[in-house]
Amino acid sequence: MKKLQLVFIGFLLVFNFSNAQTVLGKWKTVDKNGVSKCVVQIFEKDGKVYGKIVEVLIEKEKNAVCKKCVGDEKDKPYLGLTLIKNLEKEGKYYRNGTIFDPENGEEYRCRIALEDDNTLQVRGYLAFLYSTQYWKRVK
Repeated sequence: MKKLQLVFIGFLLVFNFSNAQTVLGKWKTVDKNGVSKCVVQIFEKDGKVYGKIVEVLIEKEKNAVCKKCVGDEKDKPYLGLTLIKNLEKEGKYYRNGTIFDPENGEEYRCRIALEDDNTLQVRGYLAFLYSTQYWKRVK
């Protein structure tokens, strides 16, 4: 009986560890000024990774719409907006996709990776220039 309990506990520990080692889940954005503006749900669909705004944290922006978006997303609420699109796993990185900044209407090449279990490195590229943010996991 004790052996069975140890096996079960071991299984739970391995399962929890493997769950923590993923980019999938909810992440609180943190901009270059240390401000958290929203929560983004990172999810997988058809073998690619996407990120959608699931919560707006700044009160005055809770009902804001994307004025600088183009196409179908123009004038749509920030809430529900897909910021990260089409990332593919390559080793420890997810890349070859894009990230959209609704504040300036620009889309950038994107790469994300786990910095640690609770920190997601999010990097946007424009040619050889880049900007990096470190998002925090929402528990």
